[in-house]
Amino acid sequence: MQKNDDESKLTEAVIARLSADADPRFRRVMQSLIRHVHDFVREVELTEDEWFEAIKFLTATGQKCDDKRQEFIMLSDVLGVSMLVDAINHRSAEGTTETTVLGPFFVHGAPEIENGGDMAAGWDGEPTCVSGQVRATDGTPLAGALLDLWQSNSEGNYDVQLADTGGRQLRAKLHADAEGRFRVRTILPTSYPVPTDGPMGKVLERMGRHPMRPAHLHFMVSAPGYETVVTHLFVKGDPYLDSDVVFGVKDSLIVDFKRSESASEAQKLGLQAPFYRASYDFVLRPAGAARRLAARSARDAA
Repeated sequence: MQKNDDESKLTEAVIARLSADADPRFRRVMQSLIRHVHDFVREVELTEDEWFEAIKFLTATGQKCDDKRQEFIMLSDVLGVSMLVDAINHRSAEGTTETTVLGPFFVHGAPEIENGGDMAAGWDGEPTCVSGQVRATDGTPLAGALLDLWQSNSEGNYDVQLADTGGRQLRAKLHADAEGRFRVRTILPTSYPVPTDGPMGKVLERMGRHPMRPAHLHFMVSAPGYETVVTHLFVKGDPYLDSDVVFGVKDSLIVDFKRSESASEAQKLGLQAPFYRASYDFVLRPAGAARRLAARSARDAA
């Protein structure tokens, strides 16, 4: 009978229990996870009380999740894990639009609107128009590309955080035209705090960190035969660009939302003056490009 009376032996004993028939990737991930968790416990010499507090924290995190809120995504975001996963999975995406976190408030089934339509009808806020083009890395316009957008209201709340919104609000899907061009009317994004009424709020407080996200508009951009891009457009000049609570800001995604007083221009866009206007082009790469680059790197290394 093997005894696990030594700290290092215990780690090896747990790893040895992994079946040799387990999926290779699963086995590799679990081996690393076990080693890192055990090393962490040894490094900080975790007390039994702290261990139980951690269990209660994870339990409370799960209990805070429902069909409208994902506290585990919030946990991942606030600890920078989401952006680390994003960075690792998009290492070879040079020449394409940079990605950032999906966030916890994405909802499937946003209402479809016409290209140039209004995704914020009925909501108070400063009128805004966002336009641009979707194209491939070789410059080819991606006709009919699908853009899925969502944002918070002028008070910093998403529809899923509000009662009686009447369905999916401040969200839209629209298709680019034959030249890959798109335009959407909305309201100016505003900075806002992530929810602090759950376990993550307590963690942020203990860490001495603020809960603010800089103003942004979410995009998920896709086209047949191309890799989907999940990203934000951040409002230039926002005071939280350098301290985003989820570490999601990238310089290439900061956009100048320019204020205009032109009544005639506003009328052409279906807006009221004064209004804001921003322009941004999305660049997608062919599907499978990441796998091909990884395979090429492996061959070169060999």
